[in-house]
Amino acid sequence: MRSMNLVDAWVQNLSILKQPSHPSISLVGFGLRSEPVFLKSRRPVSSSRGCISAVLTGEESRVSTAPAPFNFKAYVAEKASHVNKALDEAVAVRDPAMIHEAMRYSLLAGGKRVRPMLCIAACEVVGGRQSAAVPAACAVEMIHTMSLIHDDLPCMDNDDLRRGKPTNHKVFGEDVAVLAGDALLAFAFEFIATGTEGVAAERILAAVGELAKAIGTEGLVAGQVVDINCTGDANVGLDTLEFIHIHKTAALLEASVVLGAILGGGSSEQVEKLRTFARKIGLLFQVVDDILDVTKSSEELGKTAGKDLAVDKTTYPKLLGLEKAMEFAERLNEEAKAQLAEFEEEKAAPLVALADYIAHRQN
Repeated sequence: MRSMNLVDAWVQNLSILKQPSHPSISLVGFGLRSEPVFLKSRRPVSSSRGCISAVLTGEESRVSTAPAPFNFKAYVAEKASHVNKALDEAVAVRDPAMIHEAMRYSLLAGGKRVRPMLCIAACEVVGGRQSAAVPAACAVEMIHTMSLIHDDLPCMDNDDLRRGKPTNHKVFGEDVAVLAGDALLAFAFEFIATGTEGVAAERILAAVGELAKAIGTEGLVAGQVVDINCTGDANVGLDTLEFIHIHKTAALLEASVVLGAILGGGSSEQVEKLRTFARKIGLLFQVVDDILDVTKSSEELGKTAGKDLAVDKTTYPKLLGLEKAMEFAERLNEEAKAQLAEFEEEKAAPLVALADYIAHRQN
């Protein structure tokens, strides 16, 4: 599905990573053509029986200490705070003031910061330092914000509400909103290229190439174009819907994870395991989004609810039914987490928790 380009060839020569073809996760007939899933148990071994045995026999206790449960709430608060601070510092108000204010309006409007967290967590799971991934984490959030600004424009989805606030063009006008998105896109690449420290140049190059591919005509743009063309088309099938969301939504989530793994020093095998994980949670993110659009209110979502139904957009609940769409979401979540089985459990805990969060989020 993805063609070879100059960056890919250079990256392969440098032995940083190997770009795979997309693994099949087709939904045709709801007969999901995905690889078998063998989930490994992560239950900690109980130590109480071992302690009693040691006391009764007088033998030296050899009980292993189980790691403390992962505190996802604290992790989210810490990472989001760190990313928000980095974004605030990166995009400061300077001349011309209006464009920077428009950029900041959407970039700092809140949001879950799922993509930056995935980037940092992927960096750390392969043994990298958080600092190596922060510029890339900020870059993917800048690009994500750009896509939201442009998505909301009258020529696209024509939306008035985003993250509980008026959309960018409602505040600054369509012309400035377009330029604010353009500026965030350009600055994202500048920031990752100049702000990443302590990482080999060839890995930064690989990350830049990965990010560019994820948002171009082989990624986000491709998904958006097909989505526009299919709106109102009653004949759109599951294959086309899968194509839209693998490109429009999953591509940037995938890039977030892969960038973190590359910049963290991950091996080719580790990068590809995490790529598969990310592709599945990327599709999962969209399936859940479709479900929330028909089950939640605008106040709960922070954006206009029922928008897909109003414009007759093809969604997973529309094609599969709500119950089957929810079952598919759970299946994607389990298949994604299975990719993490070979990583150190403690380091993989944030990615496991993030997958569960994406699967069960309420907005």
